[in-house]
Amino acid sequence: MKQNPHKSLPQFVRYILVGGFNSVFGYFLFAFLNWYFTGLGSYSYMYAAVLANVVSISVAFLGYKWFVFRTRGNYLIEWIRCFGVYGGSSLIGLVGLPILVPILRRSLQKPEDAPYIAAAILTVLTVIFSFLGHKKFSFRPKSVEDAPDANSEPPRG
Repeated sequence: MKQNPHKSLPQFVRYILVGGFNSVFGYFLFAFLNWYFTGLGSYSYMYAAVLANVVSISVAFLGYKWFVFRTRGNYLIEWIRCFGVYGGSSLIGLVGLPILVPILRRSLQKPEDAPYIAAAILTVLTVIFSFLGHKKFSFRPKSVEDAPDANSEPPRG
């Protein structure tokens, strides 16, 4: 059974809100942890990055679960799937940048802007990929009966 397309736009807007908040949260968490871990060696930023990613993905997971997709139960399974989707999204950037940057460098008047433009383009693609991945994989309902309606309340506790 197909989902009502009128429910998808508000869901996508909620997804963007949670993702936007989480991007800011994740960056500031990384900055704080990077400052806090200073003195742990020349690669202390990697400790900060790993920990900030785990925490910010977990925070995003809860926002997506409760506010965007409004699923019930399955916390561990959905959390693991959420990490899997973010891993797939990361691959888009890692593979796409070395392909897109040289193409843009040849076609831009200011070739030094190519990495920034490529990253912006890939960010849009990863947002769409992540939304679809979370909707169809991380937070998919087990059956049509499990799918929440547009007016359902987020789960508590």
